[in-house]
Amino acid sequence: MPSSLSDFEVLYTIGSGSYGTCKKVRRKADGKIFVWKEMDYGAMTESEKQMLVSEVNLLRELRHENIVKYHERVVDKKRQVLYLIMEYCEGGDLGEVIKRYERDGRHFEEDTVWKTLAQCASALNECHKRKDGKSILHRDLKPANIFLDAQKNVKLGDFGLARVLHETSFAKTFVGTPYYMSPEQMNKLSYNEKSDIWSLGCVLYEMCTLRPPFLASNQRELAVKIRMGQFNRLPARYSTELSRLIGRMLNVECNARPSIESLLSNPHISKYLPGSIFLPKTGVTASSQATKDSTEVAERERKCAQTELQLQEREVMLKEKELRLEKLEKELAKRFMQLEEQEKQLEIGKEWRCIKDAGLQARDLNIENRPNINEVTTNKPLTPILNRAKRLPDSPSKHVSFEESKGKENKVMSIHTEIASRREKEATFFALRERERNNTEYQRRKELRNRLEKAKHRATQLRAAEVETRMRNNLLIAN
Repeated sequence: MPSSLSDFEVLYTIGSGSYGTCKKVRRKADGKIFVWKEMDYGAMTESEKQMLVSEVNLLRELRHENIVKYHERVVDKKRQVLYLIMEYCEGGDLGEVIKRYERDGRHFEEDTVWKTLAQCASALNECHKRKDGKSILHRDLKPANIFLDAQKNVKLGDFGLARVLHETSFAKTFVGTPYYMSPEQMNKLSYNEKSDIWSLGCVLYEMCTLRPPFLASNQRELAVKIRMGQFNRLPARYSTELSRLIGRMLNVECNARPSIESLLSNPHISKYLPGSIFLPKTGVTASSQATKDSTEVAERERKCAQTELQLQEREVMLKEKELRLEKLEKELAKRFMQLEEQEKQLEIGKEWRCIKDAGLQARDLNIENRPNINEVTTNKPLTPILNRAKRLPDSPSKHVSFEESKGKENKVMSIHTEIASRREKEATFFALRERERNNTEYQRRKELRNRLEKAKHRATQLRAAEVETRMRNNLLIAN
């Protein structure tokens, strides 16, 4: 007989969101604790109602130990409210645990990360590999939708955005939480089960670093970072195997990401799964050979990761050196301009002093040889002087002599000649010094440019080597 609302006692509200409200309830008959998801379908659009019906149908079909169990539903037709009675997870959700660890300065142990990966992969395997040939994509895999029971086992829940896909089909709708969306979802392209693998990689990365792999201030910037697929390495406390596996799950090429089968067959993951259903069905010899191959691949990955780390460190050093060279070049250019300005001011001052000295000397000559008009006009009458000048045989009225004027002119010319030669010597001196300085600065700047070009070329070579190393690693991992 179906239950009614009166069969349950509401204890308290767990949380609420756009979907509705979650409350912790107790069944009066046996005292068992459940969670009901309260959703008002009267205010929903037709598409939202269809999504709600899809979620209920999915929850009824999915029966797995790592998926939140659906018990029953209660419909209040008068209030148009649907109550989904679900399994109660005492450990809360993974998002709350991550926030608590970040607040307390703690970190997840690597075994916990491997266990979470194994149980989430097992739950996704149940969704992706249905017996009826259909696949169910979760499409909103994030820490807030991963719940924990009392034994800290993972329970995957909240299938409100899930979609049923037939074999070889691809979804095209733009849904999910942006921080955990795959590149193909950001590009609004078709996507399949590998999109959930990307989201799971984001969750594992956040467990290791306590922050999502891609952060941005707006959705456009976030989309750019996700399309590039570049993120920081995991902390050194985690093994190379875990780091490399998360890196493969966060590959921007969906075909390069591991499948659910390859994840479950990984020796680090299969040991956390109960029973032997997900363990490799091989003999002892094959198992030992697989372990040996896995060890060799791990060693190669470790060496490649070490080489990659060295290349990154060298690239950082080259960038710092390049910045120092650019700063030095700017300082030299600024100093060169200051010297040029000072020399121009010195040349202008010297030319002005030369002209001023020449003018003062010429004025002094004119003043020294100029007759005193006051003496001529005041001491002696002008008429007797003129009459006597007419009577003298050597007076200027009879004989004109240019020796005195020539002497004055020669003296002025010699002064001008000396000034001109002095200017010429100074100009030659400044020209030689400018040429020497220009040659020295030119050689220095040329040397700096050559060093800068070599540094850029070396950085390019290192980036090419890094890309080649990554490609080689991908080939090794694929093989």
